[in-house]
Amino acid sequence: MEQAQEPMPADTGDVLDSYSQTVMRVAAAVTPHVAAIEMTAQRRNGRVRVGAGSAVLFTEDGYLLTNSHVVVSTREGFAVFGDGSRMELELVGADPLSDLAVVKGSRPGIRPAEFGAAESLRVGQLVVAVGNPLGLAGSVTAGVVSGLGRAIPVWSGGNRRVIEDVIQTDAALNPGNSGGALADTHARIVGINTAVAGAGLGLAIPINATTRRIISALLSDGRVRRAYLGLVSTPMQLGSSAVIRTGLREGLRVVEVLPGSPAGTAGLSAGDVIVTAGGRPVSNAESLQRLLFADAIGRPLDLAVLRDGVELHLTAVPEEMTANGAG
Repeated sequence: MEQAQEPMPADTGDVLDSYSQTVMRVAAAVTPHVAAIEMTAQRRNGRVRVGAGSAVLFTEDGYLLTNSHVVVSTREGFAVFGDGSRMELELVGADPLSDLAVVKGSRPGIRPAEFGAAESLRVGQLVVAVGNPLGLAGSVTAGVVSGLGRAIPVWSGGNRRVIEDVIQTDAALNPGNSGGALADTHARIVGINTAVAGAGLGLAIPINATTRRIISALLSDGRVRRAYLGLVSTPMQLGSSAVIRTGLREGLRVVEVLPGSPAGTAGLSAGDVIVTAGGRPVSNAESLQRLLFADAIGRPLDLAVLRDGVELHLTAVPEEMTANGAG
């Protein structure tokens, strides 16, 4: 005799309907702002496609935000929006060390997207991804924030940096999603989808205070100027005596100091533990990177350092980062 199935709870349908209504509302609001883009370059046999992905319109006069790896080695291309409108594009600036780029088209008859604040996201929160995976324009997927504070190592020339506070989501992402929008339930753009790290794992560059500075620099200068110290570090927990002395629980252990670098000139050595920089606690590479933008170039930076149980105060003068990693 077959066992009777338990009836579905009366409110299950309401919950599913509410979920669907939320996703549909966000998709309807965000999709018009997301374009499929193709970037081209001149070759001997004519103009050929070099990069393709998605981009998000964020100003009324036609500026779009995308990934740096979508526009690499290009200067122009075109964008196609969900309503079929098309515009020619030119590259404004790209920053490989954050995987962000800005391209410019003509003034569209479309309102720009609204940026949100990734700092407000919580693990488990519903997010919606909009992009053009595999050439399928206006594709929408939904999922949750699977993790926050992830980091992606990136290289440009001789420089290695870490893209900080990356958002991890289980919203399905595929090739072509790069540069597309990750939105919260208020249809605000909280991230720019950047990579597919594996089955069920998507990553997005957050829209936060740091990336807003990067976007502003790309708009004004076409590039991001960064300061350079010339050290490699790793986070570490401080011992009990150091916690009592400094009032801090974490620091950055210096693994390597590059010869002739500002860090070397300041007297830093491998094995030192940096606990503050510019008077601010530093517990990971990201917290130090936040202090190393253009306004830090050539300005003394005070470093509180633990060496063999003794606290030292050193002063480094960051230089401008160049393509080969030297000042």
